[in-house]
Amino acid sequence: MLGKPMKIPDAKEALPGRAETMPITSEHYLHGRSRVEPFPPQMERVIFGLGCFWGAERLFWGIEGVYTTAVGYAAGHTPNPTYEEVCTGMTAHNEVVLVVYDPALLSFQSLLRVFWESHDPTQGMRQGNDLGTQYRSGIYYTTSEQSEAAHSSLKNYQQRLNEAGRSTITTEICPAGEFYYAEEYHQQYLEKNPSGYCGLGGTEVLCS
Repeated sequence: MLGKPMKIPDAKEALPGRAETMPITSEHYLHGRSRVEPFPPQMERVIFGLGCFWGAERLFWGIEGVYTTAVGYAAGHTPNPTYEEVCTGMTAHNEVVLVVYDPALLSFQSLLRVFWESHDPTQGMRQGNDLGTQYRSGIYYTTSEQSEAAHSSLKNYQQRLNEAGRSTITTEICPAGEFYYAEEYHQQYLEKNPSGYCGLGGTEVLCS
């Protein structure tokens, strides 16, 4: 989209949105477990933004210990946005993947490793050829322990990037806030469309 804003709009500038939630089915396309709350009580939630959410979701849904995943919009202002609205850059939302996991089976540090190594977190409002605020890098935590681990991992990964001669990380780390589900056709898109687009690519720098 020509002329797409590369700066996150403030709440007064953002599109108004709507009160109605996005209609989606509750069952995950791959395994049938619910992708909407309530989740089993032992599960924890985290939200990641690392570029186009089609490829981002595929990174996580097959990891042992991940209960379910879903794609949606977060870290913006517009309530219940549509994909077309997010693409204008005037909702402030990021394209994200919700990851629900069992901390008894999978450590949060393991999820952070997948996050850092699977995209380039130094690119600001883009990821590869995908340009716009909706493609920014972000970790949206739901617990204080996740926050501490995310900030520590950023510091450690920045050191690794520095050693490799790479740029400064632009990843935002914020409380999760409201997660808005994306349209049904976006959910588990690359399982439904195996030859579909995925523009994610890492830096080839490993996360300790």
